[in-house]
Amino acid sequence: MAGKTGYTKTEIFETMNVPKALSIIALPTIVSQIIVLVYNIADTWFIGRTNNPYMVGASSLVLTVFMATAAIANLFGVGGGTLVVRLLGAKREDDARKVASHTVLMAAVAALLFALLCLVFMDPILRFLGASENTYGYARQYFLIAVIVGAIPTVETMAMSMVLRNVGYSREAGFGVGMGGVLNILLDPLFMFVILPDGYQVLGAAIATFISNIVSFVYFIVIFHKVRNETVLQIPRRYERLGKELAGSLYSVGVTAFIGVIVFDLVNVAINRLAVSHGDISLAAMGIVLKVERLPMNIGMGICLGMVPLVGYNYSAKNFDRMDRFFSAARLGVIIVTFACAVLFWIFAEPVVKAFIKDGETVSLGIKYLRGRCFSIPFMILGHHISSFMQAVGKGKTSLLLCFIRHMVFCVPTLIIMNSIFGINGLAWGQTIADILAIIVSYAIYIPIHNRIVAGRDRGVQLTE
Repeated sequence: MAGKTGYTKTEIFETMNVPKALSIIALPTIVSQIIVLVYNIADTWFIGRTNNPYMVGASSLVLTVFMATAAIANLFGVGGGTLVVRLLGAKREDDARKVASHTVLMAAVAALLFALLCLVFMDPILRFLGASENTYGYARQYFLIAVIVGAIPTVETMAMSMVLRNVGYSREAGFGVGMGGVLNILLDPLFMFVILPDGYQVLGAAIATFISNIVSFVYFIVIFHKVRNETVLQIPRRYERLGKELAGSLYSVGVTAFIGVIVFDLVNVAINRLAVSHGDISLAAMGIVLKVERLPMNIGMGICLGMVPLVGYNYSAKNFDRMDRFFSAARLGVIIVTFACAVLFWIFAEPVVKAFIKDGETVSLGIKYLRGRCFSIPFMILGHHISSFMQAVGKGKTSLLLCFIRHMVFCVPTLIIMNSIFGINGLAWGQTIADILAIIVSYAIYIPIHNRIVAGRDRGVQLTE
């Protein structure tokens, strides 16, 4: 059925011009990714107005465990969302409906279990992340509200948006995520500088994040109810038990996506611990850089996320030529955006860091870290692009292998070695060296798999490996 836009969801997947179809799905996703980034950066920016590097460092520490909610959302949102679109491509609407319902319900259950574990082990988790006497109290404020209390709305907002986007409702998905981000930005200064007393700015940022995610969650509940007669989506009324084939496909890809975020998180923990070995000021500087570099990364990931349903649908429909054209168009967009941002970061490193904090030592280290890491971003996102392709076509094991190679074989060992030999300079440049090596190996794995698919020598169109 055609909506106000004048085209049907099926046309986007099957017949529409490739760049136009990709832009329809990807652009709302990119916008929502940027807004999410802006509100994450806004937290750091507003906290930075205190000129307290310990508050900045604490918020950076907790970001790593906060991102674990994204891992849970990926387990069900990526696993369930990509499976739903492959089932639609194979014209299996009833199975797609079951998977969508299972995804939403199990995401809530997993988020609740995560929150309970974090509540029990909060103190040892913060110590493991590298919290010192200077940062511990601030980190605990954010952890309690944003991570523990806010687990379910945070996970459900991300998971439901992924499923919605994979059935062609990218604009609605992007609006829901973006709305929460805008609300967070508006609430940040209200709670940080007006409602709460001085010294509780980190807690204020956490409350703003929690409220914004609650609002987004309610929005997605309303949207799922609204589109229930037009799509396979619905608010779960009961537990949908999946058969072996469907469950295997969902969790094969979903667990890979889950592990990918966890491993990425662990790499950030390693980076933070290496940075804090040079002092709390170094940690604050690295925290700023890790958020700044998310701009090109989020745009690149938005393009990849837009590509996934289009590739997955055409893979299951056996339209391999169209699948391939979506992959190539997304890759070109990723290359243009990320290399342009890397050059701009190199040129404008000083004003970018100074926009967050004025402390001279923090700014000096931030410039060094940003210039060392900026050219790792294009290679990092190209790796994500290949991994997204593997998830779209149900090759979860291959996606997991690519993740392991990048993070465990190259990133962590390279950062440790470079830091031990060259100190701060090694920590700054280690990521770029690791990602260049990782993308070479990733393409060596991708090319034969891709060639087997387009030549028809793959094991037929499978829901999973």
